[in-house]
Amino acid sequence: MNPAEGGRPIQLDDLVPAIVARLPIILAEVRELLAEQCPDYAGFLTEDFTEVLAASEGFIARLVGLAQRDPSTIAPQLASGVEQALFEEIGRIHYDEQQDVAHLLAAYRTGAAVAWRHVSDTALQLGVPVETIAGLAAVIFAAVEQLSSSSLRGYERAQTTAEHAQERLRHELAELLLSDRCDTAALRIAATRADWTLPRHAAVILINPDNEVGRVLLDRLDPSCLQLRRPQMLVTIVPDPEGPGQRKRLATALRGAGAVVGVTVPLDRLPASMGLAEHALRLKHVLPDDPLFVDEHLDAMLVHRDDRLLAALRRQYLAPLAQLSEGTRDRLSETLKSWLMNMGNRKAVADELHVHPQTVRYRLDRLRELFGPALDDPATRAALLLALAWGPAVTETDPLAQHGQSQ
Repeated sequence: MNPAEGGRPIQLDDLVPAIVARLPIILAEVRELLAEQCPDYAGFLTEDFTEVLAASEGFIARLVGLAQRDPSTIAPQLASGVEQALFEEIGRIHYDEQQDVAHLLAAYRTGAAVAWRHVSDTALQLGVPVETIAGLAAVIFAAVEQLSSSSLRGYERAQTTAEHAQERLRHELAELLLSDRCDTAALRIAATRADWTLPRHAAVILINPDNEVGRVLLDRLDPSCLQLRRPQMLVTIVPDPEGPGQRKRLATALRGAGAVVGVTVPLDRLPASMGLAEHALRLKHVLPDDPLFVDEHLDAMLVHRDDRLLAALRRQYLAPLAQLSEGTRDRLSETLKSWLMNMGNRKAVADELHVHPQTVRYRLDRLRELFGPALDDPATRAALLLALAWGPAVTETDPLAQHGQSQ
């Protein structure tokens, strides 16, 4: 019997028994819709129908009670703490099982739409005022939105936790690769835990951590790269960087980062490659390439391995230039370097320096006056090339020369 027929005004409470009576029909309809969209959720409704029905009864009764209040007094949390915790756990499970959370949220919307159609039909049949129905709609959909947010929050928290754990494992793997503890068994275990496929070869990339552009460019590299922070540098381990076109891609991707790309080596030699890359990073003032590929400058790195030895070499072999004026010294040292590198070809020297061949002849005559027969000695020529090819001529005021003299 319609409560209004007995003279009592219709109340939202009167909706509860009627909606509860319809719940089996509502859940069956939701299950049929989900059978096409999300079969897993439809199966859940089938297997746990009794539990879902009982939970739905309590949920409807509580929401109807909330809808009878003054809207301004309705508590912000329409779903209970237990319900929110449950739905957050559902979201977490979805992440753990690698299911798309969008499908879950779509299932919630499907259930809410079906339920509201039945609730509104029942309310109209009972003669519930339209404005009261509108208030009930606001409460129901707000509660569903809160539950959806709980599931999304659970999914995102699980994702964040997993990402942090994965990042830690990848960091540990990178540390192991760069350590002396890099035995095959330990490496395989660490790689498996970090879900990282062991490559045959790898190289390191180093940049200054204060280089903001460099940090952004490193983050854009392939996700298979391992990253970690060391004192004074950011380190990235690149698997198999010598594949077809890889060097060109790396050079393009890292331009502007001030990066040093180490020599590609088997994994067990990665610590040694790291040492060379660190040395190259210290020589950026001498090797300004951007990015700097270490294997293209091994000769320069060999010369600069010990600054004191290089300073002594320059002081000894370039002594004839030390007392000249700066301009003269620079011109003659530039000519001597070009002459040595072009194996005595004066025309090549003139073309390289963009000067007249007669100017080259004059400068070489001056150099012979200064160096004498030493320029004809192969060993002296080799030493002069080492002294000139990777740095300026040494003078008495050159810091390297002073450093060399103090030894």
